Parts: sequence; structure tokens; C-alpha cells
Amino acid sequence: MEAIMRVASKKGVVIFSKSSCCMCYAVKILFHELGVNPLIHELDQDPEGREMEKALMRMGCNTPVPAVFIGGEFVGSTNEVMSLHLGGSLLPLLRPYQALP
Repeated sequence: MEAIMRVASKKGVVIFSKSSCCMCYAVKILFHELGVNPLIHELDQDPEGREMEKALMRMGCNTPVPAVFIGGEFVGSTNEVMSLHLGGSLLPLLRPYQALP
């Protein structure tokens, strides 16, 4: 859990991902299209990745990836992020971290 929070606090928007995950890819593309340059932490390229996956599951992730943190707070996975986006609530959360106004 400590490793997760350490990485999640490094930047305003952090996505825990796996390089081979299509849902992770979709979430990463969404954020880039919204003008956000998130920190992408690929768990399959981290020696502590397995432990981090377990910690994400203990935090309430239905699936360990993608796991999105905004402002150091856990937002959710694909379903939660897409629901926020479709409901118009994602952009206000991201506004402080967008490259463009």
C-alpha cells in the first residue's frame, strides 16, 4: 500500500497499468485526448508489480489495472473513469492537470 501511495503522489494524475492491457490503453488514450499527461506506472515492468497489484485489490479495485489516481486520490478503474467522463464529472477533476486550459 505504501508503494502505491508513494507513486500516486508523484504527479497529479497517475495511472497504474499493464503494457499488454487493452483497457489500460483505452484509459491512457482518453487522458491524452483530454490534454492530460499522466504518469503511467506499468506494473508488469516493476519488480514490485505483483505486490502493488495485490495492494490495489485491497484498496477496492475490482481489477488491479487500470487504477487511476487524481490528486493522490483513488478514482477507480475503467468503469468509474468512463462513467465520470460520460457524466461530465471527469473534466472538472482533471482541469488543474490539463496541459491546455
